[in-house]
Amino acid sequence: MAMSSWFSRLRCSSKCFFNFLALRSSVSRKLVRTQTTTNSESTKNPLLFWSSSLLPIALAVSAGSLALHPQSDPSLCEASSINSRAEFVVKGSHKEVPRELIDELKAICQDNMTLDYEERYNHGKPQNSFHKAVNIPDVVVFPRSEEQVSKIVNSCDKHKVPIVPYGGATSIEGHTLSPNGGVCIDMSLMNHVKALHVEDMDVVVEPGVGWMELNEYLEPYGLFFPLDPGPGATIGGMCATRCSGSLAVRKLIITSMRSACRYGTMRDNVISLKVVLANGDVVKTASRARKSAAGYDLTRLVIGSEGTLGVITEVTLRLQKIPQYSVVAMCNFPTVKDAADVAIATMLSGIQVSRVELLDEVQVRAINIANGKSLPETPTLMFEFIGTEAYSLEQTLIVQKIASEHNGSDFIFAEDPETKKELWKMRKEALWACFAMEPNFEAMISDVCVPLSCLAELISRSKQELDASELICTVIAHAGDGNFHALILFDPYNEEHRREAQRLNHFMVHTALSMEGTCTGEHGVGTGKMKYLEQELGMEALKTMKRIKAALDPNNTMNPGKLIPSHVCF
Repeated sequence: MAMSSWFSRLRCSSKCFFNFLALRSSVSRKLVRTQTTTNSESTKNPLLFWSSSLLPIALAVSAGSLALHPQSDPSLCEASSINSRAEFVVKGSHKEVPRELIDELKAICQDNMTLDYEERYNHGKPQNSFHKAVNIPDVVVFPRSEEQVSKIVNSCDKHKVPIVPYGGATSIEGHTLSPNGGVCIDMSLMNHVKALHVEDMDVVVEPGVGWMELNEYLEPYGLFFPLDPGPGATIGGMCATRCSGSLAVRKLIITSMRSACRYGTMRDNVISLKVVLANGDVVKTASRARKSAAGYDLTRLVIGSEGTLGVITEVTLRLQKIPQYSVVAMCNFPTVKDAADVAIATMLSGIQVSRVELLDEVQVRAINIANGKSLPETPTLMFEFIGTEAYSLEQTLIVQKIASEHNGSDFIFAEDPETKKELWKMRKEALWACFAMEPNFEAMISDVCVPLSCLAELISRSKQELDASELICTVIAHAGDGNFHALILFDPYNEEHRREAQRLNHFMVHTALSMEGTCTGEHGVGTGKMKYLEQELGMEALKTMKRIKAALDPNNTMNPGKLIPSHVCF
């Protein structure tokens, strides 16, 4: 089902919104490239990419990745490439891209490649990420098809030049850095819906399709894709980082006929993938059947691999029916522990809740400043209940009773579509609301996740540490699945600020790991979280990952130095 002209119009209408989010950047970004083509369908897409790094965070993440110097022996143990002084600068030694490779890429991509410095800079040094690198890509290519991706990857592998797949650039852990140069593969021109199967409730898309754009397209059919990371995230990048979002609440819903989970993470919503491997081979990981027991689960292997095993070129997604009715509720609490206790009690009650979001009083204050609101500046829970009108309202009243038993107050709920949209909009733009308090600061964002029973203790202990710090820190939690974020604002040019932000992040990660949790619930590893993986997973697990990597990418050109710590040997 072709939709190129529709996406083009939507991207144009989205441009103003994305530019607004980028106003805090001291360096203005601009579109530096226009497409010329004789393809009649493609000419309907005059704006097929923009400088996506305007969107620094996606509480879900992109297909971008880190490229370090290729190794001839993938089992070689390396010294760390992370600057130990501040842990923000990824070092690298630049290797000149052979002229022969440039010529091959030109033959493959024609005009859809660039050596322009400004565009290479935009792809290699995201303005609003505290992770930096010493170099930028040597070349940026914009493939239009799976065949072109295959040829590009094969050529890079032949010349042993690193590859950096690039999606929406909304990831925050160094996924789109190129410290050793190489080739950045921007997937933004592969932005089509290839097939929509309404009766099967699935859709086949290219990786450059954005989740927001996709849901606009699906709405007339009464369907939607349930994951909602940050604005600007693309489907390919969401697969690469195994993202989730506020709708990833996982709980068993029992009915008289069936049981189901609502809605899970990216791994639960992808049916199959097509992936270009390091040698250029194209692999389809599964059929379109809703379930299969045929062979290794290659789909789940690639999801969360962050571009280290291949470049995703096609995704088949599981869709959901748009709920018949929904209610959004808010309630205030004296402490974040009270709010977290209510979230846990709600999940244990069996109520059909699709979202449970927690905001502390500092985050609410930021929202008030940014939006001119006067919300009570206390820890707050936001809920969404779905189903029939009667059922949704019944569940709302049950949660109101649970909240009242845990010091909850000012319980309000909204049924009007515009009011509900406005409430969730404020929540989704929480990061940019924080910058309203400190426009010139950067944000370090934790992404820890623990078993649900440990969430209240984790948030309570973290909150004490955050409140005692001189830095401005806010708390946001996907309280329904044990995932919480602390947004730590710091002056990037102040060494004491940087060290304090890193100390707070370390504290939260190690506290979560001590509770059998994880250092990253949805943002991915990139370069920023590699240092925690040995403690979380153990050396044998990391060695197994590296063996898989070496088998699929013997020349180590696919995002080397990312995801798997460099000191891991086998």
